[in-house]
Amino acid sequence: MKYYLHELPNDNLPRERLAKLGVSSLSDYELLAIILRTGTKNESVIEMSKKLLAEFKHISNLNNTTISELMEIKGIGSTKAIELLAAIELGRRVNSLNIAKVTIMSSQDIFNYLKYRMQSLTQEQLIAIYLNVKSEIIDTKVLTIGTANQTIIDPKEVMKWALKLSSSHVVIAHNHPSGDPTPSRQDIASTDYLISFAKSLDITIVDHIIIGQNKYFSFSKRRIFNA
Repeated sequence: MKYYLHELPNDNLPRERLAKLGVSSLSDYELLAIILRTGTKNESVIEMSKKLLAEFKHISNLNNTTISELMEIKGIGSTKAIELLAAIELGRRVNSLNIAKVTIMSSQDIFNYLKYRMQSLTQEQLIAIYLNVKSEIIDTKVLTIGTANQTIIDPKEVMKWALKLSSSHVVIAHNHPSGDPTPSRQDIASTDYLISFAKSLDITIVDHIIIGQNKYFSFSKRRIFNA
């Protein structure tokens, strides 16, 4: 037995909400639910969609996933995985001609690119920006969502996406919800280890910046800059 979207209460039907309020009114998990269509005997499609997003940490991380990775999530078989990847690729192709390449040449460029996204967050997030040989952004990934005062840098997770995206230059950034970008001892130790780990794979950590309120700390410059 599977739960279909039409079996959910009317107020919770993503398709009806889309028709009534427009596609932009739907959350990420509701859009996924429309694509996945069915859940399992013990889990609705809405719950499955939320679980999928939690597993990948951010919807943007679905951009480079594989069928086998999707199928590791209970309830997603090969058919659902293929349909989801097809939808993601279609969206990518629709937008590919309209996306201007963003070039990162300095820590100020990094801050300008991320400040509105990160400086008002109430939890720490770790973001990696993957660059090509021209220092143009290939992709941006949310790797960790931490607490109000701590985030975790997992070198293997950072490098996994670098290898998937064929990126030899990576920028790391995280925010301090307190507004003060001064690095902690853990920030310094984790960054130094990440740089060493990346170097062993011939990948360069271009910079790690900590975003505060209208200011940031750059590890490549080892100082705080005011915006």
